[in-house]
Amino acid sequence: MSYAEVAVNSPLAGRRTFSYSIPARLSVAAGQAVWVPFGRQVLQGIVLELSHQPQVEETRDIEGIIHPQPLLSPAQVELARWLSDHYLCPLFDAVALMLPPGFERRILTFFRAGPNFGEAGPSSLSPEQRAVLRLVEAHNRVPQSQVEKRLGKERAGRVVAQLVRSGLIERVYELEPAKVGPKFVDRWRLAVGQEQAQEAAGRLARRSRRQAVLLQLLQLGPLSPAEARLDARDLAVLRSLEQKGLACREQIEVRRDPLAGRRFAPSVAPQLTPAQEAAWVPIREALHQGKPSVFLLHGVTGSGKTELYLRALAEAVTLGKQGIVLVPEIALTPQTIARFASRFPDRVAVLHSQLSLGEQYDEWRRIQEGAFDVVIGSRSALFAPQPRLGLIVIDEEHEWTYKQETSPRYHAREVALKLAELIGAVVILGSATPEVESFYRARRGDYSLLSLPGRVGPAPDVSLPRVEIVDLKEELKAGHRGIFSRSLIEALGQALAAGEQAILFLNRRGAASIVQCRDCGFVLRCRRCHIPLTYHSAERGLICHQCNYQSRVPQSCPQCDSPRIKFLGVGTQRVEEEVARLFPSARLLRWDRDVTKGKNAHERIMERFLRREADVLIGTQMVAKGLDMPLVTLVGVVSADVGLYLPHFRAGERTFQLLCQVAGRAGRGPGRGRVIIQTYTPEHYAVQAAAGHDYAAFYERELAFRREHHLPPFARLARLVYTHPNASQCQKEALRLYRRLEQERASQGIADLDLIGPSPAFLERIRGRFRWHIILRGAEPARLVEGVPLPQGWSLDIDPVNLL
Repeated sequence: MSYAEVAVNSPLAGRRTFSYSIPARLSVAAGQAVWVPFGRQVLQGIVLELSHQPQVEETRDIEGIIHPQPLLSPAQVELARWLSDHYLCPLFDAVALMLPPGFERRILTFFRAGPNFGEAGPSSLSPEQRAVLRLVEAHNRVPQSQVEKRLGKERAGRVVAQLVRSGLIERVYELEPAKVGPKFVDRWRLAVGQEQAQEAAGRLARRSRRQAVLLQLLQLGPLSPAEARLDARDLAVLRSLEQKGLACREQIEVRRDPLAGRRFAPSVAPQLTPAQEAAWVPIREALHQGKPSVFLLHGVTGSGKTELYLRALAEAVTLGKQGIVLVPEIALTPQTIARFASRFPDRVAVLHSQLSLGEQYDEWRRIQEGAFDVVIGSRSALFAPQPRLGLIVIDEEHEWTYKQETSPRYHAREVALKLAELIGAVVILGSATPEVESFYRARRGDYSLLSLPGRVGPAPDVSLPRVEIVDLKEELKAGHRGIFSRSLIEALGQALAAGEQAILFLNRRGAASIVQCRDCGFVLRCRRCHIPLTYHSAERGLICHQCNYQSRVPQSCPQCDSPRIKFLGVGTQRVEEEVARLFPSARLLRWDRDVTKGKNAHERIMERFLRREADVLIGTQMVAKGLDMPLVTLVGVVSADVGLYLPHFRAGERTFQLLCQVAGRAGRGPGRGRVIIQTYTPEHYAVQAAAGHDYAAFYERELAFRREHHLPPFARLARLVYTHPNASQCQKEALRLYRRLEQERASQGIADLDLIGPSPAFLERIRGRFRWHIILRGAEPARLVEGVPLPQGWSLDIDPVNLL
């Protein structure tokens, strides 16, 4: 075919492809990365289709091929098109999800002498123009960034445009250096035979003992400087041996393995319980049929869902297929890897954002080569190029972290369903607290519903932990005003005395959530985000949890100069301090974002707790995920009300899920579990259902609420957010688009679609930009937005999970 439809890496490209001619010298295939001319630049592009006819009359030639082999499979090409159409995102943004790490490279602009350079007299040029010409003359080629630094961005643009029009300078474009590539290291080996080397070592022993020693080491095998811990003196000696013709240096590629040095003890599959067996039979049948199938595996915490994932993968491997397992948090990855690597030694890959770019690059290449049975990672691992993908597992499918917050704003669950449809794969969605929409689909027959109603474990009578709700209003009436209720203090003391472990959960970081003047009521807020600053006792300062702005605690009120500054609210740091005060001998460990900023930080904390180096683990939602901590017998929820009354229709659902998940950490080992939930609203249906481990009751109550207010799953949503540094301009533009959408709705005759807003977002200002939003609610809200151009500053989120 003579033409190629290319997705171009440019913000101007939008959701369409561009037609290019294929020169006779090039062999081009769909899915291949190419260089294409786009305006005055040469940009990266991905060929999505070959055709006999272009979209336009005149086409330009493809400039060259970036990679000899296609980077996208036919199914991934189709998936990228679907992503762009479904989420209304730029086509290359969708394509980029599937490209190798570090693939995207910017075009750098340089200026050099033009055909008329030197012809203009100094009197006809401005001082700025003469400054640019002097730079070009001195350096031959000047980066645009250097000119902008000298003159300022706006002025540089005007000056350069005038010089280019007059032919005094011209623009040239080059790609920035590659961000990542294969890693090569030096390796030294013998350049002669063993006998000749032995003779040379004997001669050298009399004159240069070090040369003789290194030559003898080379006789044992090749030497890598890093592995042999050779210093600069050793390398100089090796170069001397090279000059003598006794040694030679070669470069070898080394794999940057994120699991290097870790050993996993092999494990044997246990016998399934009757409930597991009943769930396993349809999964096994679906894998053998090779048709797209979706299972919602609803199992209580500790019911053995992971064992079914492992069985499914083993079955897929016997059928010559591979799998992808998604986890919602990087914190869950190490434990998941350990479970899978013990069954599939040396056949597990890992992909997530905390790996170095080099590690991601090497894992991606080996995955594409088919080296792994399973890829484990966060949502982006879904796009790993597994060549024989037959199984996709989404663990904790209810987690909102599966939704991406930047373009393309996809949901990993929905993309997994589409990918499975394209390739004929089986999808398993697992959760103790499925998202309401997922359970609704299963009840409707879109998914096959599988149930695991009971726990499995080492104890003869493994059951869910007993839950006690403490009404904090009653605690206040009784004169008890501490962070912890009397029940929680007593239970914590008993657990510590028995040598057991406990978890204290509070979904708020820091030591105090509000710092306020007791005289005038002034609250210290972030200057850029309009939200209260949080006091962090470890840093002895105030931190904004949106933009990370930091400041000191003032000695007096900035508004009235009163010294009476009060710290209100509680965070994980404050909880840690209070436990240390009440139980001085207890060993404490905190797990929140403040202490997990380094590589492998999650894994180190988890390992310390499993090794019993701490008695009490204090944390945010990270401790509520699907972690297996068998020695934990007590879980205390410091406040169930955090997030319960946020202006979001999912607030009750998220509270229920968090409470159930964190409660599920207790009693997974030989000891019976106990959970204490502290709240000011014990009557709330989300709290009551969580305390009874009663998903069905919660689901029916929540579904009635959603039906009454025409919310998902009974309607779909789309959210438009506009940001601008000026408050009035932000409001003005939001009103303008709202009126435009109303006109479009009337012209299309769409009766079943509501426009909600415009209004300021709950987080009205973030990082110095004001935020207004419009919510669209109806059967197909994307239909209305599709025909309306969105100026810069707007973002669109189809099926949003965050409305704040």
